Amino acid sequence: MASHLALCLLAFLVTPSDAFWRMPCASPVVVERSDPIINPGAVSGHTHTIMGGNGFGFAMTYADTQASTCTSCIVTKDLSNYWVPQLYYKGQDGTFTSVNQQGGVVVYYIQRADPLDPEYSKGLLAFPPGFRMVTGNPFLRSFNSSSLEAAAITYNCLGTNNPQTNGFPNYNCPGGLRTQVFFPSCWDGVNLDSADHKSHMAYPSQTDTGHCPPTHPKRFISLFYEIVWNTPDFANKWYGNKQPFVWAMGDDTGYGYHGDFVNGWDVPTLQKAVNTCTDDSGVIQLCPVFTLQSDAAQQGCKVPPAVHEQVLGTLPALPGCNPVQSGPANAVPKSGCGATTTIGAPIWPYTDVTKTKNFKYIGCGSDPAGQSRTLTGASKTDASGMTVESCIDFCNSNGYSIAGLEYTTQCFCGNSVAADRAPVSGRVGACAMPCAGNSGQVCGGPAMLSLYQKCSSGSCTNIKYAYNSGSGVSMSKSRRQERRRPRTLDDSESANTSLLV
Repeated sequence: MASHLALCLLAFLVTPSDAFWRMPCASPVVVERSDPIINPGAVSGHTHTIMGGNGFGFAMTYADTQASTCTSCIVTKDLSNYWVPQLYYKGQDGTFTSVNQQGGVVVYYIQRADPLDPEYSKGLLAFPPGFRMVTGNPFLRSFNSSSLEAAAITYNCLGTNNPQTNGFPNYNCPGGLRTQVFFPSCWDGVNLDSADHKSHMAYPSQTDTGHCPPTHPKRFISLFYEIVWNTPDFANKWYGNKQPFVWAMGDDTGYGYHGDFVNGWDVPTLQKAVNTCTDDSGVIQLCPVFTLQSDAAQQGCKVPPAVHEQVLGTLPALPGCNPVQSGPANAVPKSGCGATTTIGAPIWPYTDVTKTKNFKYIGCGSDPAGQSRTLTGASKTDASGMTVESCIDFCNSNGYSIAGLEYTTQCFCGNSVAADRAPVSGRVGACAMPCAGNSGQVCGGPAMLSLYQKCSSGSCTNIKYAYNSGSGVSMSKSRRQERRRPRTLDDSESANTSLLV
């Protein structure tokens, strides 16, 4: 049994009889040390890359998900959040460099059940409001071949013919490293969460297939994440006889990979899709239940980070207290390294110049490549000295009321922005590139403009965005306590019981 699990249980296959859809999420909404399931109201121990709705925060309820004004996933009615640890490259000099994702995540929703399921005749269920779960163990540093959960973590080395592995492959992956996690689909039918965030769920008898145990008789649609990491960026930087990648929690074995899910679906929409979208191609566009959005709309959905530390780029150490622990014994949590444990004010992607320049930030607009410029007045490029202030001064001195910064070095001026290129209400946008003259400021992005407008008489106020602080600072004591106890269907965020017969 053990060898069977080790060799083939989670060689993930969608058989011709399985209906499913692939749901792409084009980019993360935020990358930071946040995990509202494991560390509600606090800074997480390690960095995660988080996809989904912008209602994400350091503590969350279902109502918080529904307060999202956008999502980085393609389905507009899915305001869930999906997250995994951030991947880093460990350099020979001891530094750590973040590895970019190819987009965000592809989430598979698989209509898979078994005639031996205790409640097979009742069909597959959508996740109810308030539901959440995790799978995997960040402290694992060895593979347990008899564990269904361990078998749910796999790695696919794209561009090779090598089989999937349960830990990091020790060879280059020309097409990138695809990390995969399959979630349990058997539910106890009562609890929306549990003390360990796992016990309310169970794997079917063969991890990704098989039947549910009698303790967890109800069957959800199956959830499976795929993320492709741009490991080829480091193909010429390998050294020694061991692969150089490490997860954010100091795991260089790969066995500690894990995934988290907080349900934010409009539940009737998901249940209708579960019941009626039965195509076996995986093409989400063939499901008429869903309203889909563009890649640009997904990429413009962001949450401002609130842990004031660097987590991307090249770092002297992994964020948090996460020395590399290679096992095979389980890793031991560390503390006392001086890493911040404070949730700070959100870091918005603009500079407040309302008092110094009398210009206000109006949002992140678009400047599509290959088309006429969004701002058609004066322009300049400054490869070393571009700042928000210098661009505003340039435009103001030339008689323009709008200044736009793009791609780190460019400044464009104008007096109006076409509606189809204006900032989208409720979205922070994809302006995230540092200014050439001040790396602490944001100067647009590729084909994206950080837009500032001259204030008329009266108040001068930057654009406001909704934000879920989730820090507990503004919450009553009773609410903080309620968020930390396991939830059941008797709680105020009860599931639609018509789906749970």
